[in-house]
Amino acid sequence: MKRLFFYSAFCSTLTAADIRVGRDVLTIHHAIKMAAAGDTIHLEPKIYRDYAGFYSKKGELGKPITLDGHGATLEGSDPIDPAKWREVSQGLFANDDLMPGLSDAAIGRWFFLFDGQMQLMGRTSKGRSAGLKKPEELQAGEWTFVKDPTREKPPSKAIYGTFYLKLAPGQPLADAKVFAPMRSAGVQFGGDNAHLGIKNLTATHPYNDGFNIHGDCRDVVFENIRAIECGDDGISAHESAQYRVDGFVSIGNSTGICDTGTAQTSYNRVFIADCVAFDLFFLDDGRYKLTNAVVFSKAQNPFTVTGREDKHCELELDNVLFRRLVEPRTALIAKTAVVHAKRLSMENITFDARGELQLEGPADVAELLQLVPKEYQP
Repeated sequence: MKRLFFYSAFCSTLTAADIRVGRDVLTIHHAIKMAAAGDTIHLEPKIYRDYAGFYSKKGELGKPITLDGHGATLEGSDPIDPAKWREVSQGLFANDDLMPGLSDAAIGRWFFLFDGQMQLMGRTSKGRSAGLKKPEELQAGEWTFVKDPTREKPPSKAIYGTFYLKLAPGQPLADAKVFAPMRSAGVQFGGDNAHLGIKNLTATHPYNDGFNIHGDCRDVVFENIRAIECGDDGISAHESAQYRVDGFVSIGNSTGICDTGTAQTSYNRVFIADCVAFDLFFLDDGRYKLTNAVVFSKAQNPFTVTGREDKHCELELDNVLFRRLVEPRTALIAKTAVVHAKRLSMENITFDARGELQLEGPADVAELLQLVPKEYQP
């Protein structure tokens, strides 16, 4: 039996409902706001230029609120509006007000998509990063940002400035297929959340994280999720977040997984590839677990576990394969960290273990390679 939505505020004993975005409600935001314990929000298997925000949202023990994407993609970018850009010289276009609320952190993660290709300009928020070019130095298919301090209003940390895009001479901006990342995350948590499930969903092209989990959360489960080409982390836990992930693909992000604070997270059935700064980055005073995972490593830093100052960070690994596809690198275990690893194989990666490291046998590589998507198989 489905609950009649206009009675939901008055009846506490009604049965769980199926809420279909596009049929029962117009937006993901309204569906999340409406959902009660036991309800399932259904998306269609299509692209949504939207995000899913959970802010102090709670189901009940044994009756979670579930968001089922059914293969949907939450797209963080939008096509730019050529009418809002001015051509300042041949092929060089400028926009003084692309989006409100910019910050130095956002610019450090920024990118544009040129004809579907992510252009980071050699920049990443957590690793080695190139400086911003001057507008006159840009080549076709490149961008930059010039800050304007005269528009800043302290104590606000918001910054202002001009974005520049460079196209091939004579190419109209309207034909260039340029997209800008206008949303900060695909799935965003904030506040006190509990008893939630998010599954069968892809987040792509936000300027920050695919799945950005802030605040305190309990009894939260992610299943069969994907983070593709996000400006910062594929998924990231902060503060005292606690959640479990079963089935995660992270491709082309600045960092594959980055968990911090006192978070307690568990990841199973994971594939990570083509990261820029870090493949795995665990820090602070958290307790983390990674099982049945394959990492095809190209990142500047493949694997770092560290507490900050006197904090004690712990990571448990079981059946994990690291395959370094480019030049050899070192995995760092700081003196404030502990790593317990069963069935771990590291190819072309060595350990710098300043903290505690326990190793017990190699990974089951044949079994793990079944996790590799078809496009990454030989």
